[in-house]
Amino acid sequence: MNDIKVPFNKPFISGKELYYIADTVMKGHISGNGIYTKKCEDYLQDYTGCQKVLMTNSATAALEMACILIGIQPGDEVIMPSFTFVSTANAVVLRGGVPVFCDIALDDFNIDVEKLEECLSEKTKAIIPVHYAGQSCNMDEIMSFASKHNLYVIEDAAQSVGSYYKGKHSGSIGDLGCFSFHETKNIMCGEGGALLINNADFIEKAEVIREKGTNREAFFRDEVDLYTWVDQGSSYLPSELQMAFLYAQLENLTAVINKRKNAVDYYIDGLLGLEKNKKLSLPKSHKNSTTNYHLFPILCSTNKERDSLIKYLKSYNIITVFHYIPLHSSPAGEIYGRQGGVDTSVTDKVSSTLLRLPVYYDITVDEQDYVVRKIIDFYTKK
Repeated sequence: MNDIKVPFNKPFISGKELYYIADTVMKGHISGNGIYTKKCEDYLQDYTGCQKVLMTNSATAALEMACILIGIQPGDEVIMPSFTFVSTANAVVLRGGVPVFCDIALDDFNIDVEKLEECLSEKTKAIIPVHYAGQSCNMDEIMSFASKHNLYVIEDAAQSVGSYYKGKHSGSIGDLGCFSFHETKNIMCGEGGALLINNADFIEKAEVIREKGTNREAFFRDEVDLYTWVDQGSSYLPSELQMAFLYAQLENLTAVINKRKNAVDYYIDGLLGLEKNKKLSLPKSHKNSTTNYHLFPILCSTNKERDSLIKYLKSYNIITVFHYIPLHSSPAGEIYGRQGGVDTSVTDKVSSTLLRLPVYYDITVDEQDYVVRKIIDFYTKK
């Protein structure tokens, strides 16, 4: 009997995570905005080339901050893909705004730039493109569209640390960008995020928002004699314990991405025969996009086949999962948002047939070979 068990995801230690956590405890500062927070911010600012990085307690928090910064008001509309996590829409809804759900393209599962015009109205204030699985959206077309219609662009780059579009890091192209360092991401600290600011006009206000609406950052820089409540804000700071863990992972970012690339390449080599025989579809890469190999999604032919494959693999201790339920057809989506354009058929198709295979830092060749063999067995027996 085979005793191999392959989880969908596993948290990992890449280097000095525990050492840095102990270090911040010994330094006597474990709340937010300490030495390791600054180290992470400096690293990401240099790595991405954006004007300013502020660490947050999640990508959700970063998205909420972004919506406050661009001044979303009740009734304002924000175009986004329907195929995304609820945080993308919630950040808009919490400001009284209306998410407008656009369809996605079948080749990369990102927002379909050809359908943006259908989603536009006189109330549109911004676009939130989501870089799915670390594959960058067509940012040239999105930025051109936004400029033409005087719209803000907030990049939901939650899955895209280490991804690039035409040599520019994801999240550094629009007005604002958002990263996630959740346990499921390539680089993680349990819960965590970052706001990338590419418009200098937002920096001072973003600091205030993150510090509960106070000018505490300015106080620590000796720019004011005391700090007080000056604007709206919330508690968006991560703890130093999170940032100490994260900084150790950032130090090994290139190695982590390379290991994931090897895992993705192994899946592609092993499953290419099934794609050639039209049993399933493998993910595609674009010449303008450099991915970070965050996910490995495949498309099955039908929803029934997808669900049967999940069940089959689970019977052999292999955990695979589907992904987003379209927001346009979700209960909250029907209440708070609206469907943009006349068609979301690609979103519906992808949502019902997409399956994600296990990809994590220390996945072994034996584990991957086991996954590939069982998928081949499934389609051979059909």
